Amino acid sequence: MSVRLVSTITVVLGLSAWLVAAPAEAQKPVAIGTNPPGTAFYGIGSGIAKVATDAGALNLSVQPYAGSSTFLPLLDSGEMEFGVNNAVDMALAYRGPRFKIGGKNPFPHTPNVRLVTRGSPFMVALLVKKDSPIKSVHDIKGKRMTGEYRAHLAVWYNMFGHLATAGLTWDDVTVVPVPGINEGLEALVQGRAEVTEYALNAAKVREADAQVGVRHVTNDCSPAGEKRLREAVPGYYPAWVKKGGAAAVVDDVCVIAYDVYITAGKGVTDAQAETLLRAIWDNTDKLAPLHPIFKRWTRERMPTHDVTMPYHPGAIRFFKEKGVWTPEMEKAQQQLLSLNPR
Repeated sequence: MSVRLVSTITVVLGLSAWLVAAPAEAQKPVAIGTNPPGTAFYGIGSGIAKVATDAGALNLSVQPYAGSSTFLPLLDSGEMEFGVNNAVDMALAYRGPRFKIGGKNPFPHTPNVRLVTRGSPFMVALLVKKDSPIKSVHDIKGKRMTGEYRAHLAVWYNMFGHLATAGLTWDDVTVVPVPGINEGLEALVQGRAEVTEYALNAAKVREADAQVGVRHVTNDCSPAGEKRLREAVPGYYPAWVKKGGAAAVVDDVCVIAYDVYITAGKGVTDAQAETLLRAIWDNTDKLAPLHPIFKRWTRERMPTHDVTMPYHPGAIRFFKEKGVWTPEMEKAQQQLLSLNPR
């Protein structure tokens, strides 16, 4: 047998052995649902997909939708594996129509979705044109403000929360109906609306600023304003951003903050959930350069009892391995599971 043939056989056998040894999770294509390109949630999904794929953990690809509410049924049925969601949306979606915020819960009931991990605090702020006379949320009374957000229900709650800080309601503004957050920004740029909102440091905000000039305006974060916000939407909390601390922040502004979730659909195995969580845990330093929101994505924030949906069993197994699964987390887990008994 020639040396070349022996070498070839050795390479083939070695490759075969690697393929057999490679975890199935890393070979099977899986998807993570996000909001549209240009949004912060798309940036989060892209970053998570990159570190998971680069680590050889999962063959993960991003699937953007008009809004997170549009892919929740896919997660619940098992047609999609993972999603980028938030704490408030999932409180509504997991608990179903018996639980309401602002007197409504338009989210599809999603009892089969589970939490992989909490991530960064997500921050959103009102947005106006740079030459607008509007200086704070109190100035938007009577103005044309984007609303409805039928394809992107999370933003309806954002806007409801902004209004609540000032003691305002939808009746105090002229609603400009839009399906999603990008269309709301387009309405502002085109002059059809005077007020919209967007996530801090999103690429679309930078684009709009380059086009027409935009700036974020502050909510009312006085003690009374904070109380109104927390009562209006459980899960929201105020956060201050210093002048220059993000794109289009030209003065100190108080914004709405709430937690980002990585969720797992009905068909996700324990191994898949654990593998994704391990890839995120081991590579938080690689996430930070990919999007500004990842700067607050720390290992310390990932395990918490303050959640609005149950953890996936694979995530529980991982957190127990790391010694960070607490009695408070177990208590919260059992309470949440009792809301949707199987």
